[in-house]
Amino acid sequence: MAYKKLSEQMHELDNVQRSDAFLKLFREAVREGQFEATYLPERFTLPKQFSRRGGEGTYQRETKEMLFEVTPDFEKWFEQTNKDLGATRRAGTVKPSLEAIESGQLDFKELAADTRKRMQASFEKGQTLGKSRAKAVAGTRPSGSTSRRKKSA
Repeated sequence: MAYKKLSEQMHELDNVQRSDAFLKLFREAVREGQFEATYLPERFTLPKQFSRRGGEGTYQRETKEMLFEVTPDFEKWFEQTNKDLGATRRAGTVKPSLEAIESGQLDFKELAADTRKRMQASFEKGQTLGKSRAKAVAGTRPSGSTSRRKKSA
């Protein structure tokens, strides 16, 4: 069988900026026994460029090198993982707007159902709150009396 280093395999990713996510998935697969790998005494630099929050410039991270056996199971796993890593990263959630709905990015029926559900929950919350306050007020005053005092002249 052929053996390959993890650092070499990372350069075959479609998007090397996802190499940190790939590393995490790779280690998880080894831990679960999907394929065999072993640590090597050397380290390598991840191809991803990290940026500091609120700061300038980029930096890179290092991790332990691993050696694994290239098997049909690994190749199948890598192909699926590479495809998933390319597809899962989104720029963020799409905010509801006329353009987003017209372009088909958002489903109007789904948004309307969600809005209806939220409005119903809000209405029921208000009803429950009103009933609980009515019970609290009814328990503190005798019926027919008011809380106002008469002014003395």
